[in-house]
Amino acid sequence: MIELDDKDRALVRALAKDATQSAGALGRELGLSQPACWRRIKRLREAGIFRETRLEVDAAALGFGVTVFLGVKLATKGRVSLEDFERAVGAIPEVQTVEHVLGLYDYRLRVVARDISDFERVLRRRIMTLPGLGNVEANVLLSEERRPGPI
Repeated sequence: MIELDDKDRALVRALAKDATQSAGALGRELGLSQPACWRRIKRLREAGIFRETRLEVDAAALGFGVTVFLGVKLATKGRVSLEDFERAVGAIPEVQTVEHVLGLYDYRLRVVARDISDFERVLRRRIMTLPGLGNVEANVLLSEERRPGPI
């Protein structure tokens, strides 16, 4: 882990808010030259602070109006069943995130669908056929108030 100073932390916050900003614009905002800002960005990237740059897509604007969080409890435990489950669930395009968690469930899935009947189709034909699947609990997203941001 690298040591971060105040400028590094400000840079992380600025890029977490808008990763499309140029090093020159960020430098002006933070009181750094463009080359100094670029060197800091490069150092943070090489240290693993920035994992990737991604475009945030509005699922509803693309016709996916329903988001459902599934709590999944596997019927059997073991390395083979975990790997089989993860490989199979990773192949379902409607499953946006797969989180291996500790607690009541083994996995937490974020699933998008066009509407409730589309979600039912995904649930019946794809999710309920996953290897090692035990119990499933669904929670439909009503609204999302806080988006992930800088730590």
